[in-house]
Amino acid sequence: MTRGARGPLEESEHEVESRTDETRPADRAGHDILLAMAGRLPDRLLWRVRDWLAGGAEVALRTALPRALLRHRVGVTEVEREMLRTAVLAWGGSGRLVDAVPHADVAPEPTATFAAQGDVPGWDGPDLVLRALVPASADVIEVRRAWRTERASRRSAPMPATRVVLIGATRDLPALTGAVQRALRAQGEVEPRVEAIGPGSPVTAYHREALAASEVLWHAGAPASVSAPGARDGSADPEGSGRPESRRDAITATGELVRHG
Repeated sequence: MTRGARGPLEESEHEVESRTDETRPADRAGHDILLAMAGRLPDRLLWRVRDWLAGGAEVALRTALPRALLRHRVGVTEVEREMLRTAVLAWGGSGRLVDAVPHADVAPEPTATFAAQGDVPGWDGPDLVLRALVPASADVIEVRRAWRTERASRRSAPMPATRVVLIGATRDLPALTGAVQRALRAQGEVEPRVEAIGPGSPVTAYHREALAASEVLWHAGAPASVSAPGARDGSADPEGSGRPESRRDAITATGELVRHG
């Protein structure tokens, strides 16, 4: 993405409102509460309940989601509790179970750090799959990717970086998340981390830090012939160095995030 190009957070309100999201309110509330849980619920659990949401498994979700928050002792803010309540009650679940989830005054700060490049520089196979698949899956504005590294304690060895996919889209967010997760699992990612952000989405510190460190894989209006920087097969680098060109546009302005989400 060249400097000055418009990203998903810079669309005008008219452009966003001109698209209609037919996602049911309960499913959108479910998507938003799961979006807010990024970095708070374990990845192995979060991708699975997102997959259930994409598949319409609301009977399972109405108890599995609040019980997961209870089991992992994850507190929610009052805004998050209302999203959870909207989803669970619409799915036929228990309001008492929602009320039992612990309270949190604010969402916690992320326990991980983010970077544009992972353990090996350049774009890999999953990056190229994302670039080809995601724009055709929904009304997508932009696809970004960051690498997440958990902060290691003094007694533990450093953890390998894991991929976090950030998608700006205007509708069908639960279905989009499920489709991208399945594509990444087909590429060997056991616990895909996919954050689909749309108008009104709750953007937490986790997302702000990931977005600020992310690299753009695709954005609406970009030339289709743009090649992958530093692709692992060396085809994008005539010198064969594998060093990626700079394609990162840092998103740090809170106002842009609020306008998008």
